[in-house]
Amino acid sequence: MREVETVVTFAVAKSLFAVEVGLVQEILSAQEPTRLPNAPQHLLGLIDVRGASVALADLRRLLGEPPKPADDDTRILILALEGNGRIHRVALQVDRVIEVTGLDDGGRIDPVDEAEMLDWDPRVLHGIGRREGRIVALLDMRAIFDAELMALARARPVAADA
Repeated sequence: MREVETVVTFAVAKSLFAVEVGLVQEILSAQEPTRLPNAPQHLLGLIDVRGASVALADLRRLLGEPPKPADDDTRILILALEGNGRIHRVALQVDRVIEVTGLDDGGRIDPVDEAEMLDWDPRVLHGIGRREGRIVALLDMRAIFDAELMALARARPVAADA
């Protein structure tokens, strides 16, 4: 079990997710990225953030959900992630940001103990918490952008539109 004080909660498809607020530099409205040739499906392109080019990834596609056009609710989280001895800025497109908040039960996050039994790789999650009774998956953003998991995301077919 672990505890987190404050998180940014957001929706992707019908699921509720969160990241620790300390990783989020800012939250932007959707913007059209500059496409990159031969980029994997989850990499939407580059966006300009205060004069810096930042790679924009689609969390829907990273999680195996079908793509969805950006709308008025779509937001971009600018994240600061540590890796290879430096801080990397990455932009992550989500369907909707809900709020900056604490989780129920004092921010308690429980591990997903059944993952192995279910033949599921839980490395992308720190664990599961609750907000107002709803299940919230606390994402491990460093793991999501890990090279091995990114390769799996590239190889995984994207779900068909429902």
